[in-house]
Amino acid sequence: MEKGEGLLPLVSTLPREGSPGHSAGGKPGQYQIRALGTKRVRRLPQEACPGHGLWPVPATPTLVLRQTEPSPNQEGESEHWDFNATISKTRFGVKDGADWASLERQRKSPRLGVRTQGAGPDVLPTFLNVGAEISITLEPAQPTEGDNITLVVHGLSGELLAYNWYAGPTLSVSYLVASYIVSTGDETPGPAHTGREAVRPDGSLDIQGVLPRHSGTYILQTYNRQFQTEVGYGHMQVYEILAQPTVLANSTALVERRDTLRLMCGSPSTTAEVRWFFNGGALPVALRLGLSPDGRVLARHGIRREEAGAYQCEVWNPVSVSRSEPINLTVYFGPERVAILQDSTTRTGCTIKVDFNTSLTLWCVSRSCPEPEYVWAFNGQALKNGQDHVNISSMTAAQEGTYTCIAKNTKTLLSGSASVVVKLSAAAVAMMIVPVPTKPMEGQDVTLTVQGYPKDLLVYAWYRGPASEPNRLLSQLPSGTWIAGPAHTGREVGFPNCSLLVQKLNLTDTGRYTLKTVTLQGKTETLEVELQVARECVGKGKACPFLDKGSQKEPLLPPSGWGT
Repeated sequence: MEKGEGLLPLVSTLPREGSPGHSAGGKPGQYQIRALGTKRVRRLPQEACPGHGLWPVPATPTLVLRQTEPSPNQEGESEHWDFNATISKTRFGVKDGADWASLERQRKSPRLGVRTQGAGPDVLPTFLNVGAEISITLEPAQPTEGDNITLVVHGLSGELLAYNWYAGPTLSVSYLVASYIVSTGDETPGPAHTGREAVRPDGSLDIQGVLPRHSGTYILQTYNRQFQTEVGYGHMQVYEILAQPTVLANSTALVERRDTLRLMCGSPSTTAEVRWFFNGGALPVALRLGLSPDGRVLARHGIRREEAGAYQCEVWNPVSVSRSEPINLTVYFGPERVAILQDSTTRTGCTIKVDFNTSLTLWCVSRSCPEPEYVWAFNGQALKNGQDHVNISSMTAAQEGTYTCIAKNTKTLLSGSASVVVKLSAAAVAMMIVPVPTKPMEGQDVTLTVQGYPKDLLVYAWYRGPASEPNRLLSQLPSGTWIAGPAHTGREVGFPNCSLLVQKLNLTDTGRYTLKTVTLQGKTETLEVELQVARECVGKGKACPFLDKGSQKEPLLPPSGWGT
């Protein structure tokens, strides 16, 4: 379109009786509506129409009563209704390549009211019939995409000449779907026509295969022979068949009270309603408080462990519903309430009394997700077991002390611990000596391990044979150091728990050994043990407890005088 041009309205009027181009069917002093179609006209400068801001030949749709177009250097003339319901007469033309116009205001119309819908340069003036009661209903009432629907018009009155249908909130050219002339049945598509619309003779509008984009406000405008126009409004909502939505999460594994959960319900539909489900049921109240206004985003600050589970969203409208696949959320927490159990009984912070030479198993438990890693410590020293329990197969004084379990969560980076004290029961303090190994061979080391030694020990002494000074191997003083005795061979070592180590055994080490202890209260106790040293047979790799003498086998005995 060239600069200075506009579109004539699709509906205009015939001139009055006696004016050029008058139609014989018209009555004196009245105007008749006829279809002009779309026609390009030249715009004149706005100052040509002072007082009301309209172009002499308006670019906006209006009722043009009469118009003649000038040839070069000649006049043209236009009569039209303006927004004040005034019939205006304008003379215009082109002289020496320049536009000119002069405006004469003429009479007012006493029987027409004017209402303007919307605003802007393309808004139609509406000449209302005050008694109009047009209503529009939808068939079917809840259309689904792809349906054929009809906007049915009710309440039309009088002899109507034309219909205008608009798909939008105002009587704007950009929303014009179609104009329909009743007498001829001619239909002229407008800018908003999608190729699916058709106007019926009774004014109703058919739309074939509606789509969600057809939803919105529809306006019917009618014209009668008295230049009165009636307007009816209707609304159509086209419901789509909803595709399955998906739940999108910022993360499916969060740390309790530290992380924020953010779920979004993804759906191609922007008009469907959204609702959420937790483990197949309704959302807890705390989670509902985190919904966005449109319900599509669920946020939860400082997530809680009880909010771990399966989340789903559902989109729905009056004709369709679809639910997403569940998305599972894990919430990490703990460890907390770390405890040590003995036979399913909590013993944390307690002292456990255990009989001598009996077994004991301690279990470490906690509330944690995921299951924590466990580390055990005995008297402050780590034990290399890496399990949730520690086992004492044979309780002795050496196993007495503090046992500590430490639980570590690799996801929350938190840890917790619990401790118990394990002691021998009072009835278990009966000493005994156990050789380790029990059947040592020549050349090996052996430890005479003392179990149940007195805890208030002052001194002790070891003897090879009876407890006499010539047979004394070593003694331990109250300071904790030991000194060698007359029978010490340089291969014997004493320990604070009264045990004796004999290194590199030979056959002469076979015999009786005696331990003598003295407590702080002056109590003396003597304990004996027999040690047998086996001889390894040459080439057989086994213990050979007998010495071959010809064809007769005799047991290997210690030298004469040993132990007397």
